[in-house]
Parts: sequence; structure tokens; C-alpha cells
Amino acid sequence: MFTIGEFARHGRVSARMLRHYDAIGLLRPDRIDPATGYRYYGAAQLARLNRVIALKDLGFTLQQVRAVVDDQVDADELRGMLRLRRAELEVAMTAAAARLTQVEARLRSIESEGHMPENDVQIKRVPAVRVAEVTSTAPGYQPQDISPVVGPLYEKLFPLLATAGVRPTGPGIARYEDGPHGDGSVVVHAGVTVDAPAGPLGDTGVTVVELPAFEAATIVHRGSMDHVLATEQILARWIEDHGRRPAGYSREVSLECPEDREMWVTELQLPLVG
Repeated sequence: MFTIGEFARHGRVSARMLRHYDAIGLLRPDRIDPATGYRYYGAAQLARLNRVIALKDLGFTLQQVRAVVDDQVDADELRGMLRLRRAELEVAMTAAAARLTQVEARLRSIESEGHMPENDVQIKRVPAVRVAEVTSTAPGYQPQDISPVVGPLYEKLFPLLATAGVRPTGPGIARYEDGPHGDGSVVVHAGVTVDAPAGPLGDTGVTVVELPAFEAATIVHRGSMDHVLATEQILARWIEDHGRRPAGYSREVSLECPEDREMWVTELQLPLVG
């Protein structure tokens, strides 16, 4: 038999936790000295403690844990609970990874402050271009809002173009505009340069549009678009320092898109007023 302190050390938990588990009936001592009130545990109880801690670490409530370890949940129910919890953890991990990516983007932006090579930004006249595009709406302009929308749009676009017999003749062009309801949403246009008449491509949901020429401040971003924030803010600071004003959102022109997203090359084209 082990004292509560000894059992806590062997189980790698605190004596305070064991007292709590005793109080709620989750893991009671094997014996309590009637004279001193000291709790004593047997080595066999480590198996129950291990199951309790494992289930608790998976996010189950203590009530759910007790139901499992007391055999009040059959095998099928337990498998269902574990599958559900696994799905919840996978969603949480994906969300955490996305947040980490955005934190890294913010850090890159902070690190780039004060380092603005003049030759990174160019003013140029962007010629008119005809693009075939599909459109959807994102809840906002944050990367975590845009990426889940623009990616699937491009996955949808190219098979539709193939079905319509239209081949891309130039780079992909993603552009954005404010949503119509003033709620902060953003209309996302995912397109690619084509040589085709303007108008709908049959019933594919793809529309060919003529984008007019405009003057833009441009900068080349190298790497995943998840990390575009620092490049975008270099462009914004350059525009302010040179007394210019933006007219809308940056257009994203895909110059190189290999399988490795960190090798992407994208030109940001920010329209200018006047």
C-alpha cells in the first residue's frame, strides 16, 4: 500500500488532485485509516488513474470519465466518443495552425519595419486584360477569411474552363471588392487570363470579364500568400511616404505557382487614385 503522497508520485499527479477525485467518487483510496484519516492506495489502482488522466487529457468531463471507467459506457459508445473527440481535436489543431501562421505573418511584418528598399515598389500602368473568373464572398479580408474561399474557387475554376474548352493564356488574377451589404464582407474574384469573348461561359458559372487598364503601385511577393502581410504593408508604407492614395484592394497576379507554396511568386498591384 502507498500513502497518498507516494501514490501521487508514482502516478505523476498531485495529492490535491487525488483528494478531489476521492471527493467526487472518481478514484477512492483502497483503504482509509480510521484513526488518522490517512488515505492509502494500492498499485492496482494506477491502472484506473491512468485511464482517468488519459480521458481527461482528451477533453472529456470528469462525469464522462467516471462513466467510462465505471463501465457505464459500452465499447460502441466509447468508440463514438473517441471519434468525436478526435474530430474536435483535429479542428482545433487546424485552427491553431492557422493562428500560428498569422502570428508568423505579423512577426514578419514587425521585423520588416524600417526596411523598405525603394526598388521593391514600382509605379506602372497595368494594361487591360480579359479574365475568366468565378466569384464568392468571404466574411472579411483577413488571411484566415480569404484563404478558405480563394483556394476552392481556383480548384473549381480550371475544371470548368476545361469543360468549356477554354484554355488559360496568362497568369491567374485574384481581385477583391467590398461586399454589397456594408458588413465587412469581401467579394472574392478568382480568375485567370483567357482569350475568349466577354460574358458567361454557358451554364458553367464562369464569367469572362474585361478588366480595364489602371495605374498601380506594384511589389513582388515571394512565398506563400499566408505570409503576404509584410509585403502588403511595405507597399502601404511606400504609398503614404510618396504622397499617393490607394483606390481599392490589391490585385494578386500569380507569376509562379509550383506545388511548393513557399516557392510562389505573386505580384501585388494596388490601384492608385489619380
